[in-house]
Amino acid sequence: MHETIQKLLHIEKVVKSKEKDLNLKKSPKIIAVSKTFTMDKILPLIEYGHNHFGENKVQEAFQKWSEIKNKKSNINLHLIGKLQTNKVKYAIKIFDFIHSVDNKKLAKKIADEQNKFSKKVKIFLQVNLDNETQKSGVSKDDLKNLFEYCREIELDVLGLMCIPPNNVDPSPFFEELKNLNDKLGLSELSMGMSSDYEIALKNSSTYLRIGSDIFGKRS
Repeated sequence: MHETIQKLLHIEKVVKSKEKDLNLKKSPKIIAVSKTFTMDKILPLIEYGHNHFGENKVQEAFQKWSEIKNKKSNINLHLIGKLQTNKVKYAIKIFDFIHSVDNKKLAKKIADEQNKFSKKVKIFLQVNLDNETQKSGVSKDDLKNLFEYCREIELDVLGLMCIPPNNVDPSPFFEELKNLNDKLGLSELSMGMSSDYEIALKNSSTYLRIGSDIFGKRS
């Protein structure tokens, strides 16, 4: 058995155990974050039956996934990196989920482009909980306004996404995002990576973005 499958099986076991212990309402989905990794590392997971993968660059995703997605329609590709408006028309073609919507201009561009392709991409709004200048994300103060705008233009907003600050306990950030999500009446949460997904599960995360614990460290 390929080592990536062994690592995924271990994570699935941990998630199942937490799901039972925490009595979670939804079974969390594991997004295998394959950015920078080549298809020889990814294919064993596809053959095993895993179907949620994450990339953070549109061009890289196109090069890696176009052929395989044509063959396997059950693969869900998640954009977890920053999306520039000039790349939206390409992103719509290849991605099924976008986790990084954080402003009205980007939201409107997605709405316009997906109408051209008769495709409905699933959206997460990225929130910058600590107002970190180096990070993308809508502020807490502007979140409700952005959410209501997305509803007006008929984007399919599933929930919220965050990346907590480095080297601090992520618990209060995950807790805050869950509270914001609940206030908006949303049911999905994109939070938790290799280092903190177990903490994210305690706060009802439904999409875990896991890279290095599956594929190993990036060179």
